[in-house]
Amino acid sequence: MTHELIKLPYANNALEPVISAETIQYHHGKHLKGYVDTLNKLLPDSDLKDASLEEIVRKAEGKLYNQAGQVMNHNMYFLQFAPNAGGHPEGKLADAIKRDFGSFEAFQTAFNDACTSLFGSGWAWLASDDQGKLSIEKEPNAGNPLRKGLKPLMCFDVWEHAYYLTYQNRRADHVKDLWSIIDWKEIARRYEA
Repeated sequence: MTHELIKLPYANNALEPVISAETIQYHHGKHLKGYVDTLNKLLPDSDLKDASLEEIVRKAEGKLYNQAGQVMNHNMYFLQFAPNAGGHPEGKLADAIKRDFGSFEAFQTAFNDACTSLFGSGWAWLASDDQGKLSIEKEPNAGNPLRKGLKPLMCFDVWEHAYYLTYQNRRADHVKDLWSIIDWKEIARRYEA
């Protein structure tokens, strides 16, 4: 199976000033493309060559896992944003956040802390178990909560290439600003799927 670079549902400059057009060009057009290309080069020699991306992330190890994980993580990352988005979730997802974290504000604070306290490069995730209980997961490098049997719902990329062109070393400022472009309808769709 050949994997493709995802098409973004918005223009490169649509998420400014939070994510600049230049960052999109490098992060999506170069970093993610590199992961996709490397994944496709590794697959022909793998027992997982006909597997879905999810299955590869669940089962692969080493370089194949890292490439597949980064493709899946970045696909979810880029598709969770929209211009003029943000705000608060509604419906079942909002109810679950209140149930599992006490309030949206408490969830946001805990998630921000996960992003800023992760040493080095990686991802902070909102995930759910098979009963719909939510958790915040910190994953280094290409980590994905799918490997723990959880459903990944939302992720913030805290690798420096995700924010350095605009925010330099101010990870916390970038994380705080990402909330204004989260498409809660997409996150709710993932939760209810």
